[in-house]
Amino acid sequence: QVQLVESGGGLVQAGASLRLSCEASGHTFNYYSMGWFRQTPGKEREFVAGIGWFIGTTIYSADVKGRFTITRDNAKRAVYLQMNNLQPDDTAVYYCALRDQLHATYYDHEYPYWGQGTQVTVAS
Repeated sequence: QVQLVESGGGLVQAGASLRLSCEASGHTFNYYSMGWFRQTPGKEREFVAGIGWFIGTTIYSADVKGRFTITRDNAKRAVYLQMNNLQPDDTAVYYCALRDQLHATYYDHEYPYWGQGTQVTVAS
């Protein structure tokens, strides 16, 4: 059973940084891609960033490009999201997701596996 566990969320002031982590376990995929999504109450879950099996292949939403950086450590089966210059609009529950394909995508329905989420709150 695939399990994804996020950590690193918290409450910060606008302009601060946070680093989210997600560790995957319980799978035997030879290759996989991972993504970060976020959701606020009453809104659809939205794509934030994704990283393919080949570490150089990353994608970002326009809202976070230039502020957030996604990286992965295949040996640790982990993915990270470095979030800089956080703003109140970044407040959300952040979810890690995994798909057993080479490339990340923007679409949440293409990720079969999800973590439980970690809360990020940015105060103004």
